[in-house]
Amino acid sequence: DILRYAVLTVAWVIFSGPTGYMSLASAAFYGIGFYVAAVFNGPLPFAVVIIVAGLVACVMALVVGALTLRLKGVYFCIFTFALTLLVNSVVLEIERVVTGTRGRFVETESTQTAYYAMFIVAVLTVIMAVLIRRSRYGLALQSIGEHEEAAAHSGINVVRVKVLTFAATAIVMGMAGAIIATRRAYIDPGIAFNLDTSFLPVLMALFGGMANLVGPVIGAAVFTYIGELLLTRFPDLYMLIFGVVLILAILFMPNGILGLAQTTWAKIRGGRRAPA
Repeated sequence: DILRYAVLTVAWVIFSGPTGYMSLASAAFYGIGFYVAAVFNGPLPFAVVIIVAGLVACVMALVVGALTLRLKGVYFCIFTFALTLLVNSVVLEIERVVTGTRGRFVETESTQTAYYAMFIVAVLTVIMAVLIRRSRYGLALQSIGEHEEAAAHSGINVVRVKVLTFAATAIVMGMAGAIIATRRAYIDPGIAFNLDTSFLPVLMALFGGMANLVGPVIGAAVFTYIGELLLTRFPDLYMLIFGVVLILAILFMPNGILGLAQTTWAKIRGGRRAPA
């Protein structure tokens, strides 16, 4: 779970972090990966299925991005949220017409195989994030986030930069979905396109901090651990306690865990230097 959410959170931060565009489409791309695995895992090798899932999610993101990334602010956020609901409904209707059921069985893979596959995708996601941040695309994304009109006037093709980055992040989300699907014997649209997958990466990124790539990874790890601990110890009060913890974290750690750690360390260093 930690690796899965690390992939989704870092991928979300690659695009939404610098641009400020609040995307809630993660569940759509992730869910597409589920269904690619359900259809092709078995007839095709597992590695090929993962690649196909990434490509299908990428194509979907290119189309959606080209149509929606001219929208800004809350309009883009609402559209990406609606996209997940739309894809869920379309897939559900296709399943009803084609298979006569709500879902389908999946050819499973071993825990070890799925773990190593997810680890590789997680490494690729971090590498992609580092390369984008250090490239001209990273600078362009930062400029778009600071002042999109000024970025456009400076010669940056803002639509192209946004669409390509949006599509790149969809690739690893689709791959992650395909891998997780092979650990389930059966899937349906409710499982594949669970809205938690759209909201949790956002919360994990805020929880960990988005100043650099370490924050989202820390956020995913700590957030997942706390969630599982509360669910195990306090199943009846899980949502209430988790909500309170999250609110307190946002109030007292506006820059996330990483931001709090950096601020605390700076104060400690400042205190040590003061007597000199």
